Amino acid sequence: MSEQAAVLFDLDGTLVDTAPDLGATANRMRTERGLPAMPLEMLRPVASQGARGLLRVAFQVHPEDPDFAPLRAEFLEIYAAHICERSTLFPGMAKALTTLSERGLAWGVVTNKPGFLTLPLLSALKLPVAPAAIVSGDTTTHAKPDPMPVTRALAEMGASAARSLMIGDDPRDMAAGRGAGTRCWAAAWGYIEAGNDPQHWGADQIIQRSEQLEFALLHFDAPE
Repeated sequence: MSEQAAVLFDLDGTLVDTAPDLGATANRMRTERGLPAMPLEMLRPVASQGARGLLRVAFQVHPEDPDFAPLRAEFLEIYAAHICERSTLFPGMAKALTTLSERGLAWGVVTNKPGFLTLPLLSALKLPVAPAAIVSGDTTTHAKPDPMPVTRALAEMGASAARSLMIGDDPRDMAAGRGAGTRCWAAAWGYIEAGNDPQHWGADQIIQRSEQLEFALLHFDAPE
């Protein structure tokens, strides 16, 4: 395998602030049922969990409940129709991607979001630098925390796991990166529920604010 270094990003809550559109989807479903809209601050911490987390907070339903599957299908249909109305790159992220490009480092996306949502979202964002790999939740037979999606992205990029980095706002990102052999940084600016302290995720480094990422990447030393 090539000795190229690469940087992999989780999508929701790490690279892109998708909570406004995800929260709006949950609230559309609530208002259609005569329920009041919930403040985004209540929905934001579970946005990285996608429909599963948002339906849990908005409707108190869980994957094992009989109502979950139809509600999830409805959620995904509505969200797909409004995929990037309010979603944006986190502050400083465009600079961070440009810095990676200037340093000759490839970057990619490894997300549990299904591909039919991932690709339109990334296209709509008009990224300053195109990703070298995009691995969605249904690209491989197992999603994060399994290392398979990270391994797949590295293979597509021709990158060495030992020289590469996984950045994410969930313990699943750290587990997937660690299992694949990368270093791992926790994105503390992301969607994190109370009590889910990044200090306990086993990250090599915790970045508190997205605006700090560019500086951290300037000092990212990929071992030879």
